[in-house]
Amino acid sequence: MKFRKRVYGVIGIESTMANWNADFSGRPKSTMSGQVFGSDKALKYAIKHYWAENGEKVLYIKSYMLGKKTGKLIPRDLTERYAYLFGEEVMKDDGSAKVLANLFSAIDVMNFGATFAVNKQNIGLTGVVQIGQGLNKYEDTKTEIQDILSPFRNSKKEEVNDSGQKDASSIGKKIISDEAHYFYPFSVNPYNYDPYVELVEGFEGYTEEAYQKFKEAALLSATALNTNSKSGCANEFALFITCKEGSKLYLPQLDNYLVYKKTGNKSIVDLVDVAALIEPYATEIEQAEIYYDPYKLEATSTDRFELKNLFTKEPVK
Repeated sequence: MKFRKRVYGVIGIESTMANWNADFSGRPKSTMSGQVFGSDKALKYAIKHYWAENGEKVLYIKSYMLGKKTGKLIPRDLTERYAYLFGEEVMKDDGSAKVLANLFSAIDVMNFGATFAVNKQNIGLTGVVQIGQGLNKYEDTKTEIQDILSPFRNSKKEEVNDSGQKDASSIGKKIISDEAHYFYPFSVNPYNYDPYVELVEGFEGYTEEAYQKFKEAALLSATALNTNSKSGCANEFALFITCKEGSKLYLPQLDNYLVYKKTGNKSIVDLVDVAALIEPYATEIEQAEIYYDPYKLEATSTDRFELKNLFTKEPVK
């Protein structure tokens, strides 16, 4: 079924003694002014990983194969990933309609779009779902560095230490932040794929099913991503403002209107400015929902919003 409603919102990710998004030095990614943030790629990776783990077809995610000549484990390139996922290769004389039909069958392309330049195909799809950068709004974030000791001797060191044993050296560091709270703005524009409806047989554009899968992943994907560095990261907050079908309402990035603060052990998200921003457009808005962890977070100034438990999806009274 077609989905024809614009959606604006915010996804909140907490990180406790973890590293949600590291830069190439291993430290939590930060701006030139020193503010910690998470890139849209970090959140998209968590969402795509969640979809893949739940059996969805995901094109733009790293996967591996054994090299034909060396037998060594190597990542697939885009051509190989396409063939692996869709069971056929892109041939030079393939029409773009056939390739587009395959691309739109992948849930990540359906939501985030694609850049696909393979075998004379030059396809660029602007995604329906656009995610901005997730700024950390917790002011007291500190970076922690832990030494990691290997159980194995460094094979390059043959010296015998004072205790008469060869070195078992510290070989690395684990860098984490003690606490951070990232807030990602996002928008959903279901009309982005309309030009392709008449080009691809059977394609109806962005669908309700695709949106619901995005919404589900927006509420759970960080919590589900339990890697070594991400253990301690979890979804803690989400705001969805759904416009009525056909509405031309355009809203700015809503994370700029949230106020985050910490009182004791409880996080507080104040939505007074968001409520004021959308107040004049009440007739344009179908639903305004807030999902949050009611045990660790309190949402305030929420009279205009439906409050729901992030875990059970049940209303919070």
